[in-house]
Amino acid sequence: MIIKNAVVYGKDFTPEKTDIEIEGEIIKSLQKTDCVGEDFSGCVVLPGFIDIHIHGCNMSDVTSGKEDAALKMSEWLAQNGITSFCPTTMTLPVAMLKSCFKYVADSMGKENGAYIHGINMEGPFISPAKKGAQAEEHILNPDFEVFSELNAICPVKLVDIAPEMPDAHKFINKAKGICTVSAAHTTADYAQGKAAIECGISHATHLYNAMNGLTSREAGMVGAVLDSGNVNAELICDGIHICPPTLRITFNALGEDRTVVIIDAMMAAGLADGEYTLGGQRVIKKGAARLEDGTLAGSATNLFEEFQNLISFGIPLKHAIKSVTINPARAIGVDKITGSIEVGKNADLLILSEDFSQIKAVFVKGKRVR
Repeated sequence: MIIKNAVVYGKDFTPEKTDIEIEGEIIKSLQKTDCVGEDFSGCVVLPGFIDIHIHGCNMSDVTSGKEDAALKMSEWLAQNGITSFCPTTMTLPVAMLKSCFKYVADSMGKENGAYIHGINMEGPFISPAKKGAQAEEHILNPDFEVFSELNAICPVKLVDIAPEMPDAHKFINKAKGICTVSAAHTTADYAQGKAAIECGISHATHLYNAMNGLTSREAGMVGAVLDSGNVNAELICDGIHICPPTLRITFNALGEDRTVVIIDAMMAAGLADGEYTLGGQRVIKKGAARLEDGTLAGSATNLFEEFQNLISFGIPLKHAIKSVTINPARAIGVDKITGSIEVGKNADLLILSEDFSQIKAVFVKGKRVR
């Protein structure tokens, strides 16, 4: 398979008119060729987008208890330009989490769309005071034994923890050698945040949301992340969770390599306004998705829509592209196989119109899925 005559955003994320030769699942070469291929003149080729924080979409939710939820998510995501993802769990009873993990593990390798890297484990090791749309009655203190049992069922790529919780540092020290450890749903102040970063936290879940913000007299967890040089930060770019001026300031402060755009979507993503559920809780989607008390309950968007938002918000194109491709890949340690268009990597490709507004084709491991 050869993709011809498109403008390709390659290893350094700058545009170059070249051809892409695909052999099986892998990119074989990036050079102009006289061989016959599929003509994508007038199109641009980006790496397939990577969604590392998604609970559900299109009426499926990984915590719903349905065996095929992750597979249905896979199909919908691929139609929207996402080529790989991390199904994301919530704060639930451990027995329910084990079932969710098993269903995801059973789905890996059977996907017809975006493929699964492993679990993003959001909860139950969070702060009750910053629980957001999580169920307080199921919150646990950091427990490495519970984490290990779940990781044995399905690989965890990212685990959340509130740094101020009991035994948090002990947990971070053990878990950081297994997966990425992220600060999330936390009341930590700047000092507690910095101490956790020095202990091994290298990621922040949906920065600004469910954590203490940056103020004139206390920098908070947000300040600890911005003040570090090696912590990646997730950003929900739906224009609701974070306003566009704050997004521009944050992208500038973090730089090109530390921003990870996420959607944190629930099952209402891709569907009309109405009533849905998230982790067993009633959610009302009316534009935004909220619990009955008005708490934001994730988003109802997709990563391609957020990418378009970034362009409209004034984020530089290269920075926007990296934030939905190589940066999330690095954040969960899969950048050797995906996240950029390079020889030897998976042929995970998103082909768009030259104005970046329309999806023309999606390839997942060399297979055209749209």
